[in-house]
Amino acid sequence: MSNLNNSITEFLLMEFSDIRELQILYSLLFFLIYLAGLMGNLLIVIITTMDRRFHTPMYFFIRNLSIVDACFISITVPPASINSLVNNRVISVTGCATQIFLLVWMAYVEYTLLTVMAHDRYVAICHPLLYPVIMNPRACMQMTSICLFTGLLYAVVHTGLTFQLSFCQSNVIHQFFCDIPSLLKISCSEIFFNLVSLLASILVLGVGCFAFIIVSYIRIFSTVLRFPVKEDQRKAFSTCIPHIIVISLFVISGSYVHLQPLSDSGSIKNMIISVFYSIVPPFLNPIIYSLRNKQIKEAVRLVMKRKLFFK
Repeated sequence: MSNLNNSITEFLLMEFSDIRELQILYSLLFFLIYLAGLMGNLLIVIITTMDRRFHTPMYFFIRNLSIVDACFISITVPPASINSLVNNRVISVTGCATQIFLLVWMAYVEYTLLTVMAHDRYVAICHPLLYPVIMNPRACMQMTSICLFTGLLYAVVHTGLTFQLSFCQSNVIHQFFCDIPSLLKISCSEIFFNLVSLLASILVLGVGCFAFIIVSYIRIFSTVLRFPVKEDQRKAFSTCIPHIIVISLFVISGSYVHLQPLSDSGSIKNMIISVFYSIVPPFLNPIIYSLRNKQIKEAVRLVMKRKLFFK
């Protein structure tokens, strides 16, 4: 941290556009998408908390995922939108470190929660008689706690490694928020150890969790296809499809953003992909789960009717 403090005290983030009118337009557009995503996730949290029908392991994890999504989308979009409206690109070193820490933590928790949810679907479909025993409330809380606390450690390690570097050449981040790849690009320190640690974590965590999810769904599909009744097959698939779509969105967009070569300079294309990664999955997740789930759709309708009635 001492090297950093002696060289650079603040960073400059990339703007949405060089044209002032477009800056304002994009910032308002992204903020509206943020509000819609935030409201959608909070609605899922409220419904699955208030309605006793949703007090099951599957909805417990969906509720936690919605909380993480609400936090994830709140880390980048509101500050970027406000900065764009007031025409301010500056972010302090402390603010940048905090943003990276929270982003890494929430991304880790989201990915590991999605992995746990694959295990939940595997136990529910492949071992239904043991499901209440294996996925009991205590086990669900323990798995969620493990995701949170290991994610906290993961974020501390990678944020600390990043901010031990020196940034004496440039303070311009080619991104509308602080992230590790963007900071590695502008560092004038030796980044070999940082790259090795990132690659190792991607291999252990990323590939490990992804392999676990794939194996879980291979077993799930092989079990479901042996169901004698087509209606049972349809019900089983309907609980899995939203989860598969959400995983695909998160993994594809995240992989594209973070596996770009460090030599690439900042570009509008990369920023658009980053917008997709940071905004679209948290925005779409509640919609995906709502559209594919009749119980949630019915609960949403009831909530809306009550609000209209009281008005």
